Amino acid sequence: MTGRLAFVESPVQLLNVLEWAHARGRGHAPAAAPAPAPSPAPGTVPAPEPGTPDDLRIVVLSPNDPMSRGQLRRMAQLARDEGFEVHWQEARAGRGALVRTLRELGGPLRAAERVVVGDPFSRYVQLLLTLFGPRHVTVVDDGTATMEFAAQLAGGERLVRWHRKGDLGPRELLLAPVTSLARRRLAPGPGRTVEIFTSLPVQAPPGTEVTENAYAWTRERFGPPPLTGGADLVGTSLVETGVIDADHYLRVVGQLARAHGATRYFAHRRESPEKLHRIAVEAGLQVVRPELPLELIARRGPIGATIVSFPSTVVHTLPLALAGTGVKVAVCEIAPEWLKATASPRAQGFLAGVAGTASGADRLTPRNASAVDRLEFG
Repeated sequence: MTGRLAFVESPVQLLNVLEWAHARGRGHAPAAAPAPAPSPAPGTVPAPEPGTPDDLRIVVLSPNDPMSRGQLRRMAQLARDEGFEVHWQEARAGRGALVRTLRELGGPLRAAERVVVGDPFSRYVQLLLTLFGPRHVTVVDDGTATMEFAAQLAGGERLVRWHRKGDLGPRELLLAPVTSLARRRLAPGPGRTVEIFTSLPVQAPPGTEVTENAYAWTRERFGPPPLTGGADLVGTSLVETGVIDADHYLRVVGQLARAHGATRYFAHRRESPEKLHRIAVEAGLQVVRPELPLELIARRGPIGATIVSFPSTVVHTLPLALAGTGVKVAVCEIAPEWLKATASPRAQGFLAGVAGTASGADRLTPRNASAVDRLEFG
């Protein structure tokens, strides 16, 4: 078996695949353009062109939402500029897409020595790994879920996203055998190694290798950024995932904007248009929909001298991507009173861990979390 195959479903996953390749001395565009290869037959994953960096092929399992698709297309072009072969797979394009995807990717998967995935909780990735078990697996960041994946792998638990309720629904019960087998395929065992490539504070589960993602590719390719005199807020999808009530979230955003003199709000790609409209009107912030992952946007600039975020991956990644620029990153902790009654019981502990382990960010701690209108920070 030869070759390396990466599956990505989000812009951040693709960014971190590029970081992973760069950390291994790969990812530089060829010095001279190779002769054009014959066009692949429709519905096939092309082999890497001669002269491309190493033999890593990147397959985009395209999502449906327009913002993610737009960012992914721009990230795919950056990957091609680095000399990588990128195959765009319409994995969710209506009836028959799943069967078509499995048929087209089966051969490359069976031939791959190493498979790189960005979301071990993805049902699509789990199904692929169930049908075609690779010898070596690398998991790159797609957010703070990497921390939960490592903990669940170490504890022998089933793979469940941190914001999901504990009980299994009908869909989860139906897919339980797939999830169980995929978990074994994502664990080290006889003839199989597992690497976690991450910028997050992760304890290596038994038998796995944890490699640091220092965002070296991002720093080398972009910046340093010009700085504005004010502050920027970073949005989160905690409302969309059912963790925090929308009205409460908007009050906190307004409070943070006034306290720090922020003028811009960088939207998470999953935030709803209705909520973003309210943020613009009620908090008076300029809502920015980034065309690339925030690490690249911030590194290219202009960016605020202070960046304020709720607990999320960026409070770990931005201090790395912006190292040496003078930008200060701050994380606003989530008080228990802010959570919806229907939020997962694991939400508070997980979010507290994300904020508490962000060593490169200042912490903003609510002194009176039950009265958000009088919120103060220290």
